[in-house]
Order: sequence, then structure tokens, then C-alpha cells
Amino acid sequence: MSKLRYAILGSGMMGHEHIRNIHLLEETEVSAVSDPDVGMREKAVSLTGGRAQAFSDHRDLLSSGLADVLVIASPNHTHVDLLPDALASGLPILVEKPLCTTLADCQKTVELADGHPAPIWVAMEYRYMPPVDRLIQALRKGQIGQLKMLSITEHRFPFLEKVGDWNRFSEKTGGTLVEKCCHFFDLMRLLTQSEPIQVYASGGIAVNHLDERYNGKTPDILDHAFVIVDFESGVRGLLELCMFSEGSYFQEEIAVLGDQAKFEAKVPGPSRFWPGAKERSAEVTFSPREPKEPVTETVDVDATHLAAGDHHGSSFYQHSKFLDAIRLGTPVEVTLEDGLKAVRIGAAAEESVQTHMPVRLG
Repeated sequence: MSKLRYAILGSGMMGHEHIRNIHLLEETEVSAVSDPDVGMREKAVSLTGGRAQAFSDHRDLLSSGLADVLVIASPNHTHVDLLPDALASGLPILVEKPLCTTLADCQKTVELADGHPAPIWVAMEYRYMPPVDRLIQALRKGQIGQLKMLSITEHRFPFLEKVGDWNRFSEKTGGTLVEKCCHFFDLMRLLTQSEPIQVYASGGIAVNHLDERYNGKTPDILDHAFVIVDFESGVRGLLELCMFSEGSYFQEEIAVLGDQAKFEAKVPGPSRFWPGAKERSAEVTFSPREPKEPVTETVDVDATHLAAGDHHGSSFYQHSKFLDAIRLGTPVEVTLEDGLKAVRIGAAAEESVQTHMPVRLG
């Protein structure tokens, strides 16, 4: 089997994580990287052992013939202009979340991609964290009975510094509830197997970025929020986000609550932000209503997969499934429609924060 050549379009932090995880796959290599920032390009090339060819413009990379697969990890607001060029190649594409920063741009991309001859996958890493997968399987097996409520809590560190400070402004990110939280709204849709009919959100800027100025402009990204999502099935979902809580032992705590039991997944944040770069174990807990005897288990994750990124090993498992879609023709699990619908919920939540009113979707 010949090696599949991956090209990384956008060589920042997530581009680097993709490179490390692609190297863990069999018969693959990163053959090319592109980024307008020379420092990011050089770092990406170094992660390939100097083997990848670097380009400052993605169009030169696409015309080079060096790629069999494309991974788009450029800043959010660049996706809408970059994706048409990537789609014209006819190659398999993995595009980072959010698909685009606005619902209109997402819809335009979905229409443009109609009939694309190769798999297109939207990167939603949280689906593939091993403890979250355990929760999904418990739900599918009926261990909690009929799902009635779900709760997702993320208490984490502030947005990191990015080249050009693009992630400080909603105009370029889509807003925190799109940029950061489309992961969670995708997960809500997956867990409920239902579509949202109403979104209500309350949020603001309380702690982070208050003293920052960029060309005289103050960052406008939310640093905390509550979001309630009502689904067609009658299930209610809650997201609690706090981005000034990096001292939390667990970064994500996800619970599905049924008429017979509760199942929880608790996931620690990246070890590189913890004292001593210590890895912490994830946990799952099954809590039946009767008998009242919660059972907690540790979820072990391969140390190599943990070390390859900041998403608790999930990037490797996601890439493995994407590779199966390319080589074996297995179904794409996170489609462009999924990416669009996650942005739709996030955009509605951002609107609700601004208007202080619920937003109807169905």
C-alpha cells in the first residue's frame, strides 16, 4: 500500500496537532504545509522531520501535486475563501470546526460541495474522546433508559494567543459560542438524535481580555455563558461554559440523564497546562436510580495518543475514522451538514446573548 500524502493548509496550533496525529497512522505522511506566517510554517515542517515542502500560499500547494488528502486548519474566517479552492482539487478534505463563521457561508459551502467525489469530514474532536465515546455507547445501549436531559460543562483556560490575534474578535471567529462551542452543539445533536427548536443563552465578558487592545479595538468574545437548547424530541440540553477556570481538575463534564439512570463522562484538560505537565485520568460514572449505587471507572487512554495533542487522544481516533472513509469507503461521520447545523445553534446562541431573548429554530 502506497503512503497517502497529507497536506496541511493552515499551520498553527491545530495544524501542528494534525501533523503529530497523522504521523501515528499507518502508511501516511505529511508532504506539504502552507501558512502565510513563516514561523508557523517552519514549526510545521520541523514536525515532519524536515520532509514536508512549505508554501506561503495554499493555492501554490494545491497546484503542486504533492497532496492526496487535504487538512484545513486555518483561522475560522478564512475557511469560506479557502474551501472553494480545496473543493476544486477533488481530494478528500478534513476541515476544522467551525465549518465557517456564519450560517450563510456554511450554506454556500454545502451547496458548492454537492457532488464532491471524495470524503469531506468536519473535525469535531469531542465525539472521539474515549470517555465521551463510553457515554455515547452507554446511551445507545439503553443503560439510562429514555434520554430526557443532557448537561455539558466546560470549565477551562482562556483563549490562547494566536497569530494576528484573530481569535479575539467575533467577526473572525463567529463568536465564542460558534468558535468554541460548536463542538458541544454537535455533540448534543449526536446524543439526542434530534434537531433543536429553540435556543436561549445568557453570557458575557467578565474576566478575560478586558485590558487587551488590538489596533485600538477591545476584544468582544464571550468568556462565560449558559445555553439552553430545546429539541424536537422533548429532550433539553444545557451548556455551561467558563473560560476563566483553568484550575478545574476536569475540563469537561458531560452527563446524560434518563428515566432510569444517569451516565457521566469527566475529561481533564491538556496536561501541558497543568502543574508538572501531569496527565490526569478521565472517569465515567453510572448512577442508576435504583439501587442507589454509583459506579465510577477510570478510562485509560494510550499515552502516545494523549501526547499528540490537546484533545484527550481524540484527534488520533478521528483521523483513523477519516482514513477508513478514504481507504475503505466507510461513511463520513461528521458531514458538512453536521458542521452547518452546529454553527446554526452557536449563531442562535450568540444572537440570544445579544437580544436577551430565545431564538426559535424550528
